[in-house]
Amino acid sequence: MNFEILIPIVLFICIAYTIKVVVDARVRGRMIGAGGSEELVKSILLDEEQRRRHSSLRWGIVLIFVGLAFGLIQWFGWQEVTPGMVAVLAGATGLGNLVSFAVSRKLA
Repeated sequence: MNFEILIPIVLFICIAYTIKVVVDARVRGRMIGAGGSEELVKSILLDEEQRRRHSSLRWGIVLIFVGLAFGLIQWFGWQEVTPGMVAVLAGATGLGNLVSFAVSRKLA
């Protein structure tokens, strides 16, 4: 593997994520410091927590379906990248998103 390419990409992702975390923390701090009602702050923080949980649920379900698609590809013995193989992966991703949507609707 060519690490000369991988290292700058990972570094960029880490820097972008660090900036996001710092900005989110500042927004929360200003929101609390602005003297808003306690109920408003709690509802915003609860909504943010629920979005994080739904995001984790979504990615978990999508990755399970993509893993199943790779299992099917291995089971059928496909060795070359063909439009059919790409369709199986795309269909699994779409199906995973639809299932996660349905599950999140039931949880809400």
